[in-house]
Amino acid sequence: MIPDIKELSIELHDVEEAVADAIKYANKLGVSASECAISRSSGINVGTRLGEVETVEFNQDGALGITVFRGQQKGSASTTDLTAKAIRAAVEKANDIARFTSPDPYAGLAPAELMATEIPDLDLCHPADQSAEFALEQALACEQHALQLDPRIVNSDGAGYSSHVGYRVYGNSHGFVAGYLQSRHSLSCALIAKSGDAMQRDYSYTVARNRDDLWSPEYVAKDAVDATISRLDSKKIATAKVPIIFRADVANSLFGHLVAGISGGSLYRKSSFLVDHLGKQVLPEWLTITERPHLAGALASSPFDHEGLATRDREIVADGILQTYLLTSYSARKLNMQPTGHAGGIHTWEVNTQVDDLAALCKQMGTGLLVTELMGQGVNIVNGDYSRGAAGFWIENGEIQYPVEEITIAGNLKDMLQNIVAIAGDVDMRHGVRTGSVLLEEMRIAGV
Repeated sequence: MIPDIKELSIELHDVEEAVADAIKYANKLGVSASECAISRSSGINVGTRLGEVETVEFNQDGALGITVFRGQQKGSASTTDLTAKAIRAAVEKANDIARFTSPDPYAGLAPAELMATEIPDLDLCHPADQSAEFALEQALACEQHALQLDPRIVNSDGAGYSSHVGYRVYGNSHGFVAGYLQSRHSLSCALIAKSGDAMQRDYSYTVARNRDDLWSPEYVAKDAVDATISRLDSKKIATAKVPIIFRADVANSLFGHLVAGISGGSLYRKSSFLVDHLGKQVLPEWLTITERPHLAGALASSPFDHEGLATRDREIVADGILQTYLLTSYSARKLNMQPTGHAGGIHTWEVNTQVDDLAALCKQMGTGLLVTELMGQGVNIVNGDYSRGAAGFWIENGEIQYPVEEITIAGNLKDMLQNIVAIAGDVDMRHGVRTGSVLLEEMRIAGV
């Protein structure tokens, strides 16, 4: 059961026409501006545990949202029913709501001159088999293989497979209406290992637009086994200040805090540790971050943002200097600036690297902590204070000595970002921020 790409394209065209009709109807009601969007996805999620089927879910979700402006008054409504009658009713509801809302001088559409004029094909949609039989075959094969690889794997937290395909359409009264198809597939496995009376849990996963780009069930299984076994016989370490490596699969979270710090909503509320840092140094001089929204097949690629603004390659940070904030049209007006095409989030960040791989980064660090898991939400974006539970490995003379658990790492984000020493080439492609493992000069560890 593979969704037909031709049928999806026809449905996308029909929805684009429905969005255009909603905008036309809003105009007839005398609104000053309007916008309409719909994201729809359909697919399957399955879960297995110890060879038994736990969940099989087919789902289809998505709704059309309409926003109208009467001057600076704004009203919004939504509907999951895409018939002409239901869409018109939603437009009328939004119009009625707008009559009673308070004027907001910053409300309105993004500038017409910044709308996307070309919609490139970014190779984002690859429909795949969505039958329960195939999905369960993938999850069961992964878990079964994992349970046979090492006798220390004594239990499973389950395996899961998902496959979804859908589209996003956006239109507004500037005359912009466009959409694109997209897909997403994933496979995961979580395991439990035992040594003596102690147990450890870890997992592995793979995700891609194209199912052919997923790791095989056997590879995911082995990766999950290796990760879980490596955590056995974990120790606690003494409180200290030491260099720290964020492994690639957790390092993206470090740059995720940078995203939050330079996002318009945090900036105009003065609730960011990077207020007034545009044009200033936020990273080491050797470090550059480039946004690449049109990378074919990438998970965070998009031809336009959620306001219809054209996305384009841009340097976020160049030689350590912050080049741009991340602004929607609303936050841009609040800050008296231009929107940057980031309504809905970032579009594939590439972080430059210095060191070949994680092993070389550990050699460079010498002695310190390799963090492989972060826990808790102890991050204050307002002042940059950072404190999170962590687990990982203690490194001496550039080599892993033993696993570590039940510790807390702490610092301040501004210092952490500026004190990045090096980044390895072991880039994790499963995130919107593509970065390798990151070595920080020093952080505080709260241990025993």
